[in-house]
Amino acid sequence: MQFRALLVGDVVGKPGRKTVRSALPDLLAVHSVDVVIVNAENAAGGSGITPPIFKELRDQGVDVVTMGDHVYRRKEIVPTLEASDRILRPANLPAEAAGCGWAVHESRSGLPFAVTIVLGRTFMKPASCPFHSVDAVLEEVSDAARLIFVEVHAEATSDRIAMGWYLDGRATCVYGSHTHVQTADERVLPGGTAYISDLGMTGPHDGVLGRRRDRVIPTLITGMPRHFDVATGDLRLHGALVTADTETGRATDIQRIAAAVETDTGEGKEKGEEEGEGKAAAEKDAKAKERSATPTEQGTASSGGTEEAKIDGGAG
Repeated sequence: MQFRALLVGDVVGKPGRKTVRSALPDLLAVHSVDVVIVNAENAAGGSGITPPIFKELRDQGVDVVTMGDHVYRRKEIVPTLEASDRILRPANLPAEAAGCGWAVHESRSGLPFAVTIVLGRTFMKPASCPFHSVDAVLEEVSDAARLIFVEVHAEATSDRIAMGWYLDGRATCVYGSHTHVQTADERVLPGGTAYISDLGMTGPHDGVLGRRRDRVIPTLITGMPRHFDVATGDLRLHGALVTADTETGRATDIQRIAAAVETDTGEGKEKGEEEGEGKAAAEKDAKAKERSATPTEQGTASSGGTEEAKIDGGAG
């Protein structure tokens, strides 16, 4: 018997959520999908997630939501992380961190499946060893589920490739996220583990990693901070479809998914995705300009805006 899992790359802002809403029903029907796993750590205004957005994704048919290094960007999600194992934080965060690092659930077809996510360590904030963390998770889930999906949320491709080989034959699929660019290296490894370095991004592809290019490019050129509003055009759902044998848990196929949806140009005037965020973005820009009025204050503005001016500060 075959099992099909749809893995969806980082959902970015309101355009990303619209893309999921528009593309998911057809994908579920056409491919007879058993389970949907979605990375949504950038679903709220381009960074973090809120309880209503989590519920929205669940209502649309998402079985498990994974979160990466922006898991706690929105403090209101913490009670949801503590109450539900349908939303996962990285397993290699401290044990005291809110939320679950792995979960076992029943699929649409009634079969158990396990999901976990770990952070890479190259060019990322400190975290425990992802290899040891995954080993610990596998000890917990191996008796409960043969179908095991491991997400590696990492900057370096090498971190993800190494994990693929490390888990070959022990996991159904190892897949990457975080860099928002879909890779073309999907394959089934010799031991039966499906692998892809990055699922890609779900949302607007007419910008820079989901952010408006007219905001990002001037910052990269001038070094001056500004709010990176979420882009709005060229909406696509990126991910992968994994087929596995239910008896062995081994993958038999992996295909990249790239589904385009119609872009509503009327959404192009939205600034920050969530209500009131557009005004906040404008105020941030105004304050940044005020701080840069004198040479002395200019240095303060530059350092004060470092995090919001980094592309991966809101798009990872």
